[in-house]
Amino acid sequence: MENAKPLLEVRRLGVQYPVRGRWPWSARGRLRAVDELNFNLRAGETLGIVGESGSGKSTLARALVGMQTVDAGAVTFDGRNITKLDKKSWRPLRRDIQIVFQDPLASLNPRMTVGRIVGEPLKTLYPEISTADREGKVVAMLERVGLSRLHLNRYPHEFSGGQCQRIGIARALIVQPKLLICDEPVSALDVSVQAQIINLLKDLQREYGLALIFIAHDLAVVRHISHRVLVMYMGRMMEQADREILFASPSHPYTKALLASAPSTDLSPEDQRDRQMLEGEIPSPTNPPPGCVFATRCPMADEHCSRQAPHVRLLANGTAAACHYLGSA
Repeated sequence: MENAKPLLEVRRLGVQYPVRGRWPWSARGRLRAVDELNFNLRAGETLGIVGESGSGKSTLARALVGMQTVDAGAVTFDGRNITKLDKKSWRPLRRDIQIVFQDPLASLNPRMTVGRIVGEPLKTLYPEISTADREGKVVAMLERVGLSRLHLNRYPHEFSGGQCQRIGIARALIVQPKLLICDEPVSALDVSVQAQIINLLKDLQREYGLALIFIAHDLAVVRHISHRVLVMYMGRMMEQADREILFASPSHPYTKALLASAPSTDLSPEDQRDRQMLEGEIPSPTNPPPGCVFATRCPMADEHCSRQAPHVRLLANGTAAACHYLGSA
Protein backbone atom coordinates (compact mmCIF):
# COMPACT_ATOMS: atom_id res chain seq x y z
CA MET A 1 0.00 0.00 0.00
CA GLU A 2 2.92 2.37 0.72
CA ASN A 3 4.18 2.19 -2.86
CA ALA A 4 0.75 2.56 -4.47
CA LYS A 5 -0.15 5.83 -6.12
CA PRO A 6 -2.30 7.99 -3.83
CA LEU A 7 -6.02 8.03 -4.56
CA LEU A 8 -6.31 11.45 -2.91
CA GLU A 9 -3.62 14.13 -2.81
CA VAL A 10 -4.08 17.36 -0.82
CA ARG A 11 -1.50 20.10 -1.31
CA ARG A 12 -1.30 23.35 0.66
CA LEU A 13 -5.05 23.39 1.09
CA GLY A 14 -6.56 26.60 2.40
CA VAL A 15 -10.17 27.42 3.32
CA GLN A 16 -11.17 30.81 4.70
CA TYR A 17 -14.43 32.32 5.91
CA PRO A 18 -15.28 36.04 5.81
CA VAL A 19 -15.90 37.45 9.28
CA ARG A 20 -17.86 40.61 10.01
CA GLY A 21 -16.24 43.25 12.17
CA ARG A 22 -17.60 44.10 15.59
CA TRP A 23 -19.06 47.36 14.27
CA PRO A 24 -20.77 48.06 10.92
CA TRP A 25 -17.87 50.29 9.88
CA SER A 26 -15.24 47.77 10.95
CA ALA A 27 -13.15 46.05 8.29
CA ARG A 28 -14.08 42.47 7.46
CA GLY A 29 -11.66 39.81 8.55
CA ARG A 30 -10.81 36.35 7.27
CA LEU A 31 -10.90 33.23 9.39
CA ARG A 32 -8.40 30.59 8.27
CA ALA A 33 -10.32 27.41 8.93
CA VAL A 34 -7.81 25.25 7.03
CA ASP A 35 -4.32 26.51 6.29
CA GLU A 36 -1.43 24.97 4.31
CA LEU A 37 -2.62 21.39 4.80
CA ASN A 38 -0.89 18.49 3.02
CA PHE A 39 -1.55 14.75 3.00
CA ASN A 40 -2.01 11.68 0.76
CA LEU A 41 -4.52 8.84 0.99
CA ARG A 42 -4.29 5.51 -0.79
CA ALA A 43 -6.99 3.03 -1.74
CA GLY A 44 -7.89 0.74 1.15
CA GLU A 45 -6.25 3.04 3.69
CA THR A 46 -7.81 4.90 6.62
CA LEU A 47 -6.55 8.31 7.66
CA GLY A 48 -7.75 9.38 11.09
CA ILE A 49 -8.01 13.12 11.68
CA VAL A 50 -8.07 14.42 15.25
CA GLY A 51 -7.96 17.77 17.01
CA GLU A 52 -9.98 19.95 19.32
CA SER A 53 -13.25 21.57 18.27
CA GLY A 54 -12.51 24.43 15.91
CA SER A 55 -9.39 22.84 14.48
CA GLY A 56 -10.87 22.70 10.96
CA LYS A 57 -11.70 19.00 10.68
CA SER A 58 -15.30 19.37 9.49
CA THR A 59 -14.36 22.24 7.17
CA LEU A 60 -11.77 19.96 5.60
CA ALA A 61 -14.38 17.22 5.12
CA ARG A 62 -16.79 19.65 3.44
CA ALA A 63 -14.02 20.97 1.16
CA LEU A 64 -13.07 17.45 0.06
CA VAL A 65 -16.64 16.66 -1.03
CA GLY A 66 -17.20 19.98 -2.81
CA MET A 67 -19.55 21.43 -0.20
CA GLN A 68 -17.10 24.18 0.74
CA THR A 69 -15.14 26.51 -1.57
CA VAL A 70 -11.37 26.02 -1.53
CA ASP A 71 -9.43 29.30 -1.40
CA ALA A 72 -5.89 27.98 -1.86
CA GLY A 73 -4.00 24.85 -2.75
CA ALA A 74 -5.16 21.81 -4.68
CA VAL A 75 -7.11 18.58 -4.21
CA THR A 76 -6.37 15.78 -6.67
CA PHE A 77 -8.59 12.70 -6.73
CA ASP A 78 -7.67 9.66 -8.81
CA GLY A 79 -5.30 11.80 -10.90
CA ARG A 80 -7.82 14.60 -11.53
CA ASN A 81 -7.68 18.08 -10.03
CA ILE A 82 -11.09 18.62 -8.40
CA THR A 83 -10.29 21.84 -6.54
CA LYS A 84 -12.43 24.28 -8.52
CA LEU A 85 -15.16 22.09 -9.98
CA ASP A 86 -18.65 23.56 -10.24
CA LYS A 87 -21.80 21.76 -9.09
CA LYS A 88 -22.43 20.19 -12.49
CA SER A 89 -18.87 18.85 -12.75
CA TRP A 90 -19.10 17.41 -9.25
CA ARG A 91 -22.17 15.34 -10.07
CA PRO A 92 -20.40 12.33 -11.66
CA LEU A 93 -17.79 12.44 -8.88
CA ARG A 94 -20.51 11.73 -6.33
CA ARG A 95 -20.29 8.13 -7.46
CA ASP A 96 -16.72 7.96 -6.15
CA ILE A 97 -16.72 10.32 -3.13
CA GLN A 98 -19.34 10.07 -0.40
CA ILE A 99 -19.70 11.39 3.15
CA VAL A 100 -21.31 10.19 6.38
CA PHE A 101 -22.33 13.02 8.69
CA GLN A 102 -22.06 13.45 12.45
CA ASP A 103 -25.75 13.59 13.39
CA PRO A 104 -27.33 10.44 11.94
CA LEU A 105 -30.94 11.55 12.38
CA ALA A 106 -30.49 15.13 11.16
CA SER A 107 -28.79 13.92 7.98
CA LEU A 108 -31.82 11.86 6.92
CA ASN A 109 -34.93 13.34 5.33
CA PRO A 110 -37.72 12.74 7.88
CA ARG A 111 -40.38 12.68 5.13
CA MET A 112 -38.74 9.89 3.15
CA THR A 113 -38.84 6.18 3.88
CA VAL A 114 -35.62 4.30 4.42
CA GLY A 115 -36.00 2.64 1.03
CA ARG A 116 -36.21 6.01 -0.73
CA ILE A 117 -33.35 7.48 1.32
CA VAL A 118 -30.94 4.67 0.49
CA GLY A 119 -32.12 4.37 -3.12
CA GLU A 120 -32.01 8.08 -3.93
CA PRO A 121 -28.27 8.17 -4.82
CA LEU A 122 -28.78 5.29 -7.24
CA LYS A 123 -31.76 7.01 -8.84
CA THR A 124 -29.83 10.26 -9.20
CA LEU A 125 -26.37 9.01 -10.18
CA TYR A 126 -27.34 5.82 -12.04
CA PRO A 127 -30.67 6.66 -13.74
CA GLU A 128 -30.20 3.81 -16.21
CA ILE A 129 -30.79 1.22 -13.46
CA SER A 130 -34.31 -0.19 -13.50
CA THR A 131 -36.64 0.23 -10.54
CA ALA A 132 -36.54 -3.49 -9.75
CA ASP A 133 -32.73 -3.62 -9.83
CA ARG A 134 -32.53 -0.51 -7.69
CA GLU A 135 -34.85 -1.97 -5.07
CA GLY A 136 -32.79 -5.17 -5.05
CA LYS A 137 -29.57 -3.23 -4.47
CA VAL A 138 -31.21 -1.23 -1.66
CA VAL A 139 -32.35 -4.39 0.14
CA ALA A 140 -28.93 -5.98 -0.29
CA MET A 141 -27.16 -2.91 1.13
CA LEU A 142 -29.57 -2.62 4.06
CA GLU A 143 -28.89 -6.25 4.93
CA ARG A 144 -25.16 -5.64 4.57
CA VAL A 145 -25.22 -2.88 7.21
CA GLY A 146 -27.32 -4.94 9.63
CA LEU A 147 -30.85 -3.89 8.71
CA SER A 148 -33.46 -5.76 6.67
CA ARG A 149 -36.19 -5.60 4.05
CA LEU A 150 -38.67 -5.01 6.86
CA HIS A 151 -37.20 -1.53 7.35
CA LEU A 152 -37.82 -0.35 3.77
CA ASN A 153 -41.09 1.49 4.44
CA ARG A 154 -40.26 2.91 7.84
CA TYR A 155 -39.20 6.50 8.57
CA PRO A 156 -36.03 7.74 10.29
CA HIS A 157 -37.79 8.72 13.54
CA GLU A 158 -38.69 5.05 14.05
CA PHE A 159 -35.03 4.07 14.45
CA SER A 160 -32.37 4.42 17.13
CA GLY A 161 -29.29 6.60 16.61
CA GLY A 162 -27.14 3.60 15.72
CA GLN A 163 -29.68 2.34 13.20
CA CYS A 164 -29.93 5.81 11.64
CA GLN A 165 -26.17 5.86 11.22
CA ARG A 166 -26.33 2.46 9.53
CA ILE A 167 -28.91 3.96 7.15
CA GLY A 168 -26.55 6.87 6.46
CA ILE A 169 -23.71 4.45 5.75
CA ALA A 170 -25.93 2.39 3.45
CA ARG A 171 -26.92 5.53 1.55
CA ALA A 172 -23.27 6.50 1.11
CA LEU A 173 -22.10 3.04 0.04
CA ILE A 174 -24.97 2.15 -2.30
CA VAL A 175 -23.08 3.76 -5.21
CA GLN A 176 -19.87 1.87 -4.28
CA PRO A 177 -17.59 4.92 -3.86
CA LYS A 178 -13.81 4.80 -3.79
CA LEU A 179 -13.54 7.30 -0.94
CA LEU A 180 -15.76 7.57 2.13
CA ILE A 181 -15.39 10.56 4.45
CA CYS A 182 -16.78 10.04 7.94
CA ASP A 183 -17.25 13.28 9.86
CA GLU A 184 -17.61 12.37 13.55
CA PRO A 185 -19.84 9.41 12.63
CA VAL A 186 -19.98 7.88 16.13
CA SER A 187 -19.72 10.88 18.47
CA ALA A 188 -23.51 10.97 19.07
CA LEU A 189 -23.71 7.24 19.84
CA ASP A 190 -23.11 5.30 23.05
CA VAL A 191 -19.99 3.19 23.43
CA SER A 192 -21.46 -0.19 22.53
CA VAL A 193 -23.07 1.19 19.36
CA GLN A 194 -19.84 3.01 18.48
CA ALA A 195 -17.99 -0.30 18.45
CA GLN A 196 -20.61 -1.84 16.16
CA ILE A 197 -20.37 1.03 13.66
CA ILE A 198 -16.56 1.03 13.71
CA ASN A 199 -16.41 -2.72 13.11
CA LEU A 200 -18.98 -2.37 10.32
CA LEU A 201 -16.86 0.31 8.61
CA LYS A 202 -13.75 -1.87 8.86
CA ASP A 203 -15.59 -4.85 7.37
CA LEU A 204 -17.00 -2.72 4.54
CA GLN A 205 -13.57 -1.27 3.86
CA ARG A 206 -12.09 -4.73 3.43
CA GLU A 207 -15.01 -5.82 1.26
CA TYR A 208 -15.06 -2.82 -1.08
CA GLY A 209 -11.43 -1.63 -0.91
CA LEU A 210 -12.58 1.74 0.43
CA ALA A 211 -10.30 4.62 1.26
CA LEU A 212 -11.53 6.19 4.50
CA ILE A 213 -11.06 9.58 6.11
CA PHE A 214 -12.26 9.20 9.68
CA ILE A 215 -12.72 12.39 11.72
CA ALA A 216 -13.22 12.04 15.46
CA HIS A 217 -12.51 13.47 18.89
CA ASP A 218 -12.14 10.07 20.53
CA LEU A 219 -8.52 8.98 20.23
CA ALA A 220 -9.34 5.40 21.21
CA VAL A 221 -11.75 5.13 18.27
CA VAL A 222 -9.20 6.68 15.90
CA ARG A 223 -6.53 4.28 17.09
CA HIS A 224 -8.81 1.30 16.47
CA ILE A 225 -9.78 2.17 12.89
CA SER A 226 -6.90 4.19 11.39
CA HIS A 227 -3.72 3.26 9.57
CA ARG A 228 -2.33 6.79 9.85
CA VAL A 229 -3.31 9.76 11.98
CA LEU A 230 -3.23 13.48 11.16
CA VAL A 231 -3.35 15.91 14.09
CA MET A 232 -4.83 19.36 13.38
CA TYR A 233 -4.79 22.58 15.40
CA MET A 234 -6.31 25.85 14.23
CA GLY A 235 -6.53 24.58 10.67
CA ARG A 236 -2.92 23.45 10.42
CA MET A 237 -1.20 20.11 10.61
CA MET A 238 0.78 19.62 13.79
CA GLU A 239 1.77 16.01 13.22
CA GLN A 240 1.10 13.08 10.89
CA ALA A 241 2.34 9.56 11.52
CA ASP A 242 1.52 5.88 11.35
CA ARG A 243 -0.96 4.93 14.07
CA GLU A 244 1.34 2.83 16.21
CA ILE A 245 4.20 5.34 16.02
CA LEU A 246 2.00 8.28 16.92
CA PHE A 247 0.41 6.61 19.94
CA ALA A 248 3.65 5.03 21.16
CA SER A 249 5.98 8.01 20.67
CA PRO A 250 4.23 11.27 19.70
CA SER A 251 6.60 13.97 18.48
CA HIS A 252 4.66 17.24 18.69
CA PRO A 253 3.82 18.86 22.06
CA TYR A 254 0.19 19.25 20.97
CA THR A 255 -0.13 15.54 20.15
CA LYS A 256 1.34 14.70 23.54
CA ALA A 257 -1.20 16.97 25.20
CA LEU A 258 -4.08 15.34 23.32
CA LEU A 259 -2.92 11.90 24.40
CA ALA A 260 -2.53 13.14 27.96
CA SER A 261 -6.14 14.29 27.99
CA ALA A 262 -7.44 10.90 26.82
CA PRO A 263 -7.61 8.40 29.70
CA SER A 264 -8.36 5.54 27.29
CA THR A 265 -4.94 5.67 25.63
CA ASP A 266 -2.31 3.16 26.74
CA LEU A 267 0.35 5.36 28.27
CA SER A 268 3.23 3.94 30.24
CA PRO A 269 3.57 4.91 33.94
CA GLU A 270 6.47 7.19 33.00
CA ASP A 271 4.32 8.95 30.39
CA GLN A 272 1.50 9.27 32.91
CA ARG A 273 3.84 11.12 35.28
CA ASP A 274 5.44 13.30 32.61
CA ARG A 275 2.35 14.28 30.67
CA GLN A 276 1.38 17.96 30.73
CA MET A 277 -2.11 19.35 30.28
CA LEU A 278 -2.64 22.33 28.00
CA GLU A 279 -2.69 25.82 29.49
CA GLY A 280 -2.73 29.30 27.98
CA GLU A 281 -5.10 31.06 25.62
CA ILE A 282 -6.08 30.00 22.12
CA PRO A 283 -5.12 32.77 19.67
CA SER A 284 -7.76 34.47 17.53
CA PRO A 285 -8.41 32.49 14.33
CA THR A 286 -9.03 35.77 12.49
CA ASN A 287 -5.69 37.19 13.61
CA PRO A 288 -3.31 34.25 14.12
CA PRO A 289 0.19 34.93 15.42
CA PRO A 290 3.05 35.25 12.90
CA GLY A 291 4.83 32.27 14.41
CA CYS A 292 3.59 28.87 15.54
CA VAL A 293 -0.17 28.92 16.21
CA PHE A 294 0.38 26.59 19.17
CA ALA A 295 2.99 28.81 20.82
CA THR A 296 0.54 30.40 23.30
CA ARG A 297 -0.23 26.99 24.83
CA CYS A 298 3.02 25.11 24.29
CA PRO A 299 5.19 24.42 27.36
CA MET A 300 8.33 24.54 25.19
CA ALA A 301 7.61 27.74 23.25
CA ASP A 302 10.08 30.63 23.24
CA GLU A 303 10.43 33.90 21.35
CA HIS A 304 11.57 32.11 18.21
CA CYS A 305 8.32 30.11 18.17
CA SER A 306 6.30 33.31 18.50
CA ARG A 307 8.10 35.03 15.64
CA GLN A 308 8.52 32.31 13.03
CA ALA A 309 6.15 29.54 11.95
CA PRO A 310 7.85 26.12 11.92
CA HIS A 311 8.26 24.15 8.71
CA VAL A 312 7.00 20.58 8.57
CA ARG A 313 9.92 18.24 9.14
CA LEU A 314 10.14 14.54 8.26
CA LEU A 315 11.68 12.34 10.94
CA ALA A 316 13.50 9.04 10.50
CA ASN A 317 10.48 7.01 11.66
CA GLY A 318 8.30 8.57 8.95
CA THR A 319 6.58 11.09 11.22
CA ALA A 320 5.94 14.55 9.79
CA ALA A 321 5.58 17.34 12.36
CA ALA A 322 5.66 21.12 12.51
CA CYS A 323 7.82 22.11 15.47
CA HIS A 324 11.11 24.00 15.82
CA TYR A 325 12.26 21.66 18.58
CA LEU A 326 11.28 18.18 17.48
CA GLY A 327 14.41 16.63 18.89
CA SER A 328 13.47 17.66 22.41
CA ALA A 329 9.65 17.88 22.12
